[in-house]
Amino acid sequence: MRVMVMVKATKNSEAGVMPSAELMSDMQKFNEQLVAAGIMKSGDGLKPSKFGKRIRFTSEKRTLIDGPFAETKELVAGFWMWEVKSLQEAIDWVKKCPPPMPGEESEIEIRPLYEMEDFGDALTPEVLEKDAKMRETLAAQQKK
Repeated sequence: MRVMVMVKATKNSEAGVMPSAELMSDMQKFNEQLVAAGIMKSGDGLKPSKFGKRIRFTSEKRTLIDGPFAETKELVAGFWMWEVKSLQEAIDWVKKCPPPMPGEESEIEIRPLYEMEDFGDALTPEVLEKDAKMRETLAAQQKK
């Protein structure tokens, strides 16, 4: 089961407050444990939303919206991509995580990714074949 684990933004993360050396060290140790367990596939921190852009889609119209974005509690400050045996395993790992925003209340959200078989009848043999080729190309590009 693949999951995206999202560290939610806070007032300090949106203000660009950098983590302490201690938190960086603690997070590095946690990430090393995830890698050693074969769970972590990728992960990174995100810059504050003032550096971001959104594109709103309304039928064929596209509207560019500049950051910062208002609802801090709805923003993501960082993420991991994990492969776990179950949602419970992901929960257990998140509970081991150092507090991501010391001095502030913070949240980490876990969201399962769709797998191809979740798409049912929309998954035609042609779509499945094209997806397999695309994933092969991605894997080859990542090896470069």
